[in-house]
Amino acid sequence: MSEPVFSDAELAELARAAHAIARAAGRVVMDIYAGDFRVQEKADATPVTDADHEAEALILPRLAALTPDIPVISEEAAAKGLLPERIGNTFWAVDPLDGTREFVARSGEFAVCIGLIVSGHAVAGALFGPALGLGYYGAPDGAYRCQGDGEGERIASRTAPSEGLTVIGSRSHGSSRKVAAFLEDKTVAARRVMGSAIKFGLLADGSADVYPRFGPTSEWDTAAGHAILRAAGGCVRALDGTELAYGKHDYLNSGFIAWGRAP
Repeated sequence: MSEPVFSDAELAELARAAHAIARAAGRVVMDIYAGDFRVQEKADATPVTDADHEAEALILPRLAALTPDIPVISEEAAAKGLLPERIGNTFWAVDPLDGTREFVARSGEFAVCIGLIVSGHAVAGALFGPALGLGYYGAPDGAYRCQGDGEGERIASRTAPSEGLTVIGSRSHGSSRKVAAFLEDKTVAARRVMGSAIKFGLLADGSADVYPRFGPTSEWDTAAGHAILRAAGGCVRALDGTELAYGKHDYLNSGFIAWGRAP
C-alpha cells in the first residue's frame, strides 16, 4: 500500500479536524474531571484514569472515520499492547490525556494531543487544554490559537527579546542539573512552569522562548506540539541538534530542546 501524499491545504484541513476531535475529547475529560474518578497505575508506574480511556475511546474511531487508511498510535492502546501491526511512514500519534498527574492533582494543566506524522516529521497537530479553554492547531500553512469558543487566531513564535529568554519547564518533572547546565551561558529573563504539552503552545504564541527537556518522553507526547510549533516558526531539536524525528522503533524520545525561534 502506497503512503498518502498531502498538499498543504489538505494538512491544514486535517489540523482543523483534529482540533475539533480534541475539543470533543476535552468535553469528555471535563465531565469526568467534575466528579469522582478512578486512578490506577500502569506497568510503567505512571497514573491512568477513566478520562484517559474515555477520551481515547472517542478519538480513535473519529480519526479512523477521518482518515481510514492512516493508522494511529495512542498512549493507552500502546500500554495494552494494542498498536497496529503495520505503521508505515504516515500515522497519527495521540495522547488522549497528556498531563494525567496534573489531572489527578486538579491543577487544570492537562491537554488532549493529536499529531500527524509523515516520513518522520510532525506535519499537523492539535492541542486542547479543556480546563484552560485553550486550544492550538497548526500545519504548514500556519499555527492558530483558540480561546474558549472563539475562532482560531493566527499566531507566530517570537525571536527571543534582548533582555533574555523566558524558559518554560514542567511542573511535574521540575528542574534538573542538565537544565541548569544548558542555561548556564544564556541570559534568562523569566522562568515559567506548566503541565502538559500546552508548553509547546506557549512557545508557538510567543509567550515563552525555550523548553528544554532532558528526560524521556514518548512520540505521542510531542507530535502535536511539535507540529504546531513548526507551523508557528519554531523547532524541536533532539539532543544531538537534529530535528526531533518520529517513527522510532520504540516511539521514545531521549530528550529535546524546543525553541520558539532557533538561536
